[in-house]
Amino acid sequence: MFHRLEGRIRAHILLCWLALLLIRVAERRTGMTWPRINTDMSRLHEVVLAGPAGRFAQTTTPTDTQRHILTALDVAPPPRVTALQPA
Repeated sequence: MFHRLEGRIRAHILLCWLALLLIRVAERRTGMTWPRINTDMSRLHEVVLAGPAGRFAQTTTPTDTQRHILTALDVAPPPRVTALQPA
């Protein structure tokens, strides 16, 4: 990233530092490495299903590892059904 204005440079550095801090907190609370946390959590998806009755979106069921990560980070799991649009 190339920033020329001092305020933007400072903001970029602050965001990078905050991201690193969040990664370290996640690693310490879960006892897992960041690549492992990232890989496991990236497998949690939202699926949109459409048919003649309408559309709805639901998330995949969290695995035991994903539930462990969410619990350790004190984050609520996503709701099973996230959107409902009857036809």
